[in-house]
Amino acid sequence: MSSVFYIGCYTQMLTDDFGGKGEGIYTIEINNKNGDIKVLHTFSMTNPAYLALSDDKKYLYALTEVFENEQPKVKAFKVQDDYSLRLINEQAIDGSLPCHITFKNDCLFIACYGSGNLLLFPTKDGGALSPYAQNFQHEGSSINLERQEGPHAHQSVVHPNGKAVFVPDLGMDTIKTYQLDGATLIETKHNDIPVEKGGGPRHIVFNKKGDLGYVINELTGDISILKQKNDKFTFLKSVTSLPEFFNETPSASAIRIHPNGNYLYAGNRTLDAITIFKIHGDDLELQSFQYTKGKTIREFNIIANGKWLIACLQDSDEVIVYEVRSDGELIEQYRSFDVISAVCVTDVIN
Repeated sequence: MSSVFYIGCYTQMLTDDFGGKGEGIYTIEINNKNGDIKVLHTFSMTNPAYLALSDDKKYLYALTEVFENEQPKVKAFKVQDDYSLRLINEQAIDGSLPCHITFKNDCLFIACYGSGNLLLFPTKDGGALSPYAQNFQHEGSSINLERQEGPHAHQSVVHPNGKAVFVPDLGMDTIKTYQLDGATLIETKHNDIPVEKGGGPRHIVFNKKGDLGYVINELTGDISILKQKNDKFTFLKSVTSLPEFFNETPSASAIRIHPNGNYLYAGNRTLDAITIFKIHGDDLELQSFQYTKGKTIREFNIIANGKWLIACLQDSDEVIVYEVRSDGELIEQYRSFDVISAVCVTDVIN
């Protein structure tokens, strides 16, 4: 039995030392018995650094992560019977360095890191994109003058209740909040969540119940634990995802909860490891570090109902398949060198 998913990559350099040289979007097949993966198809496009599947998994959406003067776009694709992609249409993104894309209620939410804004794109029957209908510009800064000189929206996540939307802004040290009313977003500034100054919130995940949130802070490697009380989240405590001996510049990259709700995983690029936590009530217990033996772990995803963790190593051109054991530990099963500059992984499509 095999499953299929998609990987996005960088195809060009954004700066002298950041970017990649991949081919575009890779269609990947995984053997669910042994974890082997192979490339089925590729679709050539510029810097598809984040991907999102529609709820019915008939359509795939991809952004082009480039600066505003290079005219970033979002593209809609039909997933063909052989899992290759057929371009439906594209729309312009009014922003710079779009970095994350989410699908909900037949809409796409796109967070733009460079310009610090959030865009909503409606979709039509047949998966086609309409021009953006809403554009929310974040405003603010924080204490890291190099990285937090202005807003840097980094992700958008829909809460398990299907209505609240959370947008970590690295530049503001704030989780911006919105309410989804059908196909319309409404700002809920009174529910915005400040986190530790200088942390640089990058991504957020929630438990299934939706009363606990976990924020990975890129600039410190800390995880901010948020707790819901009276329909509002507040900062509870901070837990480091780095070992005591670590003395480099933190660069946290990704965070995921296992579907069983018992384990939390956090990636750190300068450590090149995945930190594994056991979830205990409102707290996190450090369990272990899974070192990748590669370079620059950017993103990972837990697929196939929690059996596999797929890790993307941007600068060593590797994709690692880990089997997730019942105790949360990771066992490497396969390492592919066929996917270049990989930076994001979708869920399985079948």
